[in-house]
Amino acid sequence: MSIQTKVLSLVDVLLRVPPLFIIDELFRADLGVQTSVEWSQTGYPQNYTQLPQGDVLFENAEHFQFQYDAIFYKFVFIVFLKFLLSCIGVLAALFTFMLWTKHLLVVYMYLISIGLVFGSYWGNTTTMKLVVASSEASDSSVLEDLLSFDASRLSNGCAMALLQNYLVQTLAACLFNYIHLGPRYPFLEKLWFITFLAPSFLALLPLPPVVLNHAPVFSAVLPLAMVKFVLWCSIFPVIQTLYSGYSHVRNFVSDVGLLPLLETEWSRLNVPCVLRTFWLLRLVEHAVALQLPAEPSTPISLYTAKSLLTTGCETVTAVLGLTSVISYICHYIGCFFQWVLLSEDEDDKSIGTVSAVLFYILALQTGLTGLEPEKRFVRLCRNFCLLFTALLHFIHNIVNPLLMSLSASHNPSIHRHVRALLVCLFLVIYPLTLLGYLWSLYPMSTWLLAVSVFSVEVIVKVCVSLLIYVLFLVDAYRSNFWEKLDDYVYYIRAFGNTVEFCCGIVLFFNGTWILIFESGGAIRAGMMGVHVYFNIWCEARAGWSVFMKRRTAVNKIESLPEANRTQLAELDDVCAICYQEMKSAKITRCNHFFHGVCLRKWLYVQVQFIIDISVQFIMRKYHHFLYKFLFEKNAYLVYNTNYKYKITLHYNNF
Repeated sequence: MSIQTKVLSLVDVLLRVPPLFIIDELFRADLGVQTSVEWSQTGYPQNYTQLPQGDVLFENAEHFQFQYDAIFYKFVFIVFLKFLLSCIGVLAALFTFMLWTKHLLVVYMYLISIGLVFGSYWGNTTTMKLVVASSEASDSSVLEDLLSFDASRLSNGCAMALLQNYLVQTLAACLFNYIHLGPRYPFLEKLWFITFLAPSFLALLPLPPVVLNHAPVFSAVLPLAMVKFVLWCSIFPVIQTLYSGYSHVRNFVSDVGLLPLLETEWSRLNVPCVLRTFWLLRLVEHAVALQLPAEPSTPISLYTAKSLLTTGCETVTAVLGLTSVISYICHYIGCFFQWVLLSEDEDDKSIGTVSAVLFYILALQTGLTGLEPEKRFVRLCRNFCLLFTALLHFIHNIVNPLLMSLSASHNPSIHRHVRALLVCLFLVIYPLTLLGYLWSLYPMSTWLLAVSVFSVEVIVKVCVSLLIYVLFLVDAYRSNFWEKLDDYVYYIRAFGNTVEFCCGIVLFFNGTWILIFESGGAIRAGMMGVHVYFNIWCEARAGWSVFMKRRTAVNKIESLPEANRTQLAELDDVCAICYQEMKSAKITRCNHFFHGVCLRKWLYVQVQFIIDISVQFIMRKYHHFLYKFLFEKNAYLVYNTNYKYKITLHYNNF
């Protein structure tokens, strides 16, 4: 990526940050619905039971109640109006955030034009007040003092203020002339400088204070008229742009679908980078505005970090920004473990996305934005602990297939085995250390129970992976076929799946307790429903299905006749599934010989069985046998780019 492309991408990101600040400020104000504070500031009682009795100012109770109702309805109307305006502001900022870059530049040019006009007015007003005050103290004008070289008058700051105003107004006129969206007539381009600088020139003359005070207003009339003219002329283009955007979205959804539209817009707007930039700038803003206590009870660095983290998740937009930062950090954690494991699987790089979704769900479940600052910090730390514990599961998902691949492929690369085993050692030691630390400091709680369950689950999963890895390594160095290997692997995995299932049940009861007695909510209830369906019901159904298939396969294989030594000697062949010598075999109804264990493995998959057969094996020794076998079993060959054939077999029964 070239430097120019990076700079343009950075500019596009920075242009989309201000709308997020607007939305964030509106959310910090609770969309204008701060009823308890504002109603208490009216000075009136909170309910009718608190009405004063026998007060000399309100001897007529009905009159007081009428005033109370009038103020209450007025207050409700004001709150509703604030809420409505806040919602409109949020929608406007959101639409601005989603604009294309060229339209976003137009919006910023218009807003900067308005800002320049009001900034010029404020600068001229401030300067005129200083000039009027100086003129009242002296009977001469500024121009007369300049011509007479009156040092006392010039040294009071009036001349310097005028000089600064000249420079500022000239710069404002240049910028306005460059970025305004109105017509570009040569006469108007010269007129802008006169308009912006007119009050400063008038300040030199001996004019009445009324003229000088109203000069900034008249100087701002023409630029404001131009801005209003541009706004009125832009109504139809704005409507046309909104309609074209709506038509584009409708056509895209009808042609491709909603999910591709969201993915395309997510990539176009560069949402993660924008959110990270917004959160970091917000963090810098709060760090600058942070006021340290005179005598902090905690170290200043810890107090600052605590305050910044607390304010960094007080709104929904702030939580989204923090989520993007966490996603960025977790992504590089995943990249680090990929580097350690020498893995380049693209699917493993989604660890940042999964971590972001998990953290945001935890924030919504625990109501992070609605807590008090102290409780919010505690809850945030607990969410971080849960997140990093869940991160261990993601790391296990990276190392587990690598272990299986290294053990099954007889990979002689020792350093790859060592790297994978070191990561597994970390996945065992770190949860144990964390559990020991947490249980020594904190009493038993639902949060600590959840962390413990996650930690125990990842330890068990790592142990299961290591046991299977060891079994595959032992099988690789055996000289004969190990028929019991598949049974041992099944028993180990069944134990691990049973432990995971029990952990899921414990988490369900733990979540039910939290939902009923601690902090309920629709989001937590919905996530519990998802947990029950996917982690309990689906897992139980899948486990029972595997168990039934295995039992059925064993019964079917046991019903097949066993080949005797004479038949095996006459055949003098290897098993067509595993290519190992057949010291024992089962005879199918179509009179083919296979290892009983190999047939059972086929049946475990139930419907579709895939075997990789090398091209040389097909074209040489078992060409006729293989094609006859495929024809009898209603199978077909699929050519693979790895110079192998994949045979897909459709079995009904033997």
